[in-house]
Amino acid sequence: MTIRASTGLKNAMLGTVGLKGATANGVLRIYSGAQPASADAAVIGTLLMEVTLDGGAFSHGSPTNGLNWDTPVNGTTSKPVADTWKGTGIAAGVAGWGRYYSNPLDDGSSSTSLARVDMSVGKGTGDLQLSNVNVAVAAPITVDVAILRLP
Repeated sequence: MTIRASTGLKNAMLGTVGLKGATANGVLRIYSGAQPASADAAVIGTLLMEVTLDGGAFSHGSPTNGLNWDTPVNGTTSKPVADTWKGTGIAAGVAGWGRYYSNPLDDGSSSTSLARVDMSVGKGTGDLQLSNVNVAVAAPITVDVAILRLP
């Protein structure tokens, strides 16, 4: 597993906001290729899909269809069991990694102030376990398991 927390997320966690506050109502984007060296770095790879609550439309700054983490247990948090995290392919390719973005506007460029988490992706393995890692345009894919253990 390769979880990388951004400087912005680390600062929020060390302050009064905490992980759940800093990442509330976020969005997950799945990319092809290898993860960047840091969650502060600009995205690399092709954006394959955007994952939201029930696959609904997402807009930074609004809580509508945003994703939230469950209550932590033993130093780990995960996707709430009752939630469906779903995306639809916007480009074809093999899912390589994902970035969880907090709710404030984030275009994926280099930043040390925005709260982000980069995570590994797989089918049956990885921090983000997808129903299918082979993304096709217009094909729905769910995140069956999402586990977050911070380094």
